[in-house]
Amino acid sequence: MTSEKATHEKKKSGSIKIKWVVSDIGSTDDMRATIKGLGLRKMHRVVERQDNDAIRGMIHKVRHLVEVVE
Repeated sequence: MTSEKATHEKKKSGSIKIKWVVSDIGSTDDMRATIKGLGLRKMHRVVERQDNDAIRGMIHKVRHLVEVVE
């Protein structure tokens, strides 16, 4: 029960933190553009973005290159 409540509280905050953890060498151009669109400029940096469907879709596209930081 408490984990469900904690997850719900995170969603209420309206923001999500994204960290770029794997290099984009060997990735396609559209994946590089997605990384850039998320606002990630250097590896191992964290950016905070609004939590909406568009951002979630971008994260899903490059899910093997980034991680969501709590």
